[in-house]
Amino acid sequence: MIVIAHLSDIHIDSGPRSLDRTQAVMDHLEALPYDLDAVLVTGDIADHGLPAEYERARAVLTSRHPVLVCPGNHDERAAFRRHLLGEPDSADAAAPINHVHRADGFVLALCDSSVPGKDEGFLADETLAWLEETLADTPGDVPVLVAFHHPPALLHQPFIDGLRQFGAERLAVLADRHPRIAAFLCGHAHTPAATTFAGRPLLVAPGVVSTLRLPWEHRAHPEDHVHLDQPPALAFHVLDDEGRLTTHYRCVVPDGPGQH
Repeated sequence: MIVIAHLSDIHIDSGPRSLDRTQAVMDHLEALPYDLDAVLVTGDIADHGLPAEYERARAVLTSRHPVLVCPGNHDERAAFRRHLLGEPDSADAAAPINHVHRADGFVLALCDSSVPGKDEGFLADETLAWLEETLADTPGDVPVLVAFHHPPALLHQPFIDGLRQFGAERLAVLADRHPRIAAFLCGHAHTPAATTFAGRPLLVAPGVVSTLRLPWEHRAHPEDHVHLDQPPALAFHVLDDEGRLTTHYRCVVPDGPGQH
């Protein structure tokens, strides 16, 4: 049985709130009486893409479990590479950040759906080519989970749907060629959600820093898009020996002044 913790949208900035909420989630995972197969963080690691924010994020995302990250629309690729991933400066620092995690019994392909200077998402041609190659290099009996920041399907929340991953029909065509894709995992929406895309589960992690208000929920004014008083949350994805994926969502109540 493979168990992956999935969190998203930690938005680390210079203040205590986002850091404390992220620390509460990481402390929860660290205290588990079980070794997770991975901790996946699907983007918006930093709030402003600043080097100091990535330094703080790098410290708080330390774990005994393998931690895997991909960028979101609030992230800046060059700073992400240097200050979060610890990679040296290179000529292609602005290129998409795609990487693969190959483990016993599964593969996680982390794709960069961010578009520099924009809030909406898009998988560049080079990212789709990289994903195609990654899938081709994976044995047919090994399930692949494909992760990115922006959801490629409508979630029926107009604010988020306007900032979703566009051009997703290209990803759907690719998925049709590769039945080994078990699911798509994403963030960006700041709400736990489950739907389908290209005939596979599309599982959206809750937001750590805030929770999205749905259209039928109360709001103080039209731009009141998020709850700030809800606890941070995460998902646990369980991939069993029969290839069936089950997802559990959990709230984590933080301790201390940064919880609100």
